[in-house]
Amino acid sequence: MQWKIRNVVIPNQVVVAPMAGVTNTAFRMICRECNAGLVVCEMISDRGIMYKNKKTLSMLKVDAKEHPMSIQIFGGTKETLIEAAKYVDQNTEADIIDINMGCPVNKVVKTDAGARWLLDPDKVYEMVSAVTASVDKPVTVKMRTGWDEDHLYAVENAQAAEQGGASAVAMHGRTRAQFYEGKANWNILKKVKENINIPFMGNGDVRTLDDAYKMIHEVGADAVMIGRAAEGNPWILNRIAHYLETGEKLPEQTPVEKIKLAKEHLQRLVDLKGEHVGVREFRGQSTYYLKGIPHAARTKVALTSAETQQEMLDIFDQFTEKLQKRDLI
Repeated sequence: MQWKIRNVVIPNQVVVAPMAGVTNTAFRMICRECNAGLVVCEMISDRGIMYKNKKTLSMLKVDAKEHPMSIQIFGGTKETLIEAAKYVDQNTEADIIDINMGCPVNKVVKTDAGARWLLDPDKVYEMVSAVTASVDKPVTVKMRTGWDEDHLYAVENAQAAEQGGASAVAMHGRTRAQFYEGKANWNILKKVKENINIPFMGNGDVRTLDDAYKMIHEVGADAVMIGRAAEGNPWILNRIAHYLETGEKLPEQTPVEKIKLAKEHLQRLVDLKGEHVGVREFRGQSTYYLKGIPHAARTKVALTSAETQQEMLDIFDQFTEKLQKRDLI
């Protein structure tokens, strides 16, 4: 079922969450080909954009085939965030600008950015209204339920974002204090959805098709945002989209199909960043593709120390042969 973020049509209810070091153009393209309705880039520093940092600007590249897509920015001051948003608005092909108000890591929070804003709904309103007044593209906000269990301003923060002009809100069902531990609180997500009038994307602990169904039909989210569950398994995006649309559960990929997709991901990373960087970045992703496949332990270790693209391809091919001999394909 298609929906809209202001004037941007999203073809289905599956959104890929921004993940640092993961949702670059290479991975986003694969996710779009696996039927993601919307993809969001990894968060980008407002100061990196302001100072025209070469690496930062390279992260703003958008492939013509990945639309609709969103570029996420973060920053600690209103002035720098506005300047970054203006740059994204005027100099990139992004369809949407997303503001990060959920990143829990210390180096972001210490700059008065990310999840730090969850302590003050007035600050949320101030930042969002300043950005929306400065750009033409739709603005969305990604946040968490709160700072900790004693500071759960989920509804107030989401309402502040809406009042500030946000076109949609995405919320992870954990507090900043939880990081990625414990359980996501979907009851709070439900309350947020019930108290705002803009589209709501629910995030956190969506690992299966049934989880996605519950996020849509029990929480009431307009879309489900998938993060870690898509690492090494982007095919789950198509399975979720298909299930939400038809009620039919498509089969999981076979080991051979997973390995083929892994090799495609590797190739795209190498094309994007060169072999030296691409191979090293793919080390962390490679093992996700082998998750759940029997007898993969040694192969995972080999991949994480591989130095070249060909070495990785050879490791994948040798593992495939081993699976074939054991009739595990």
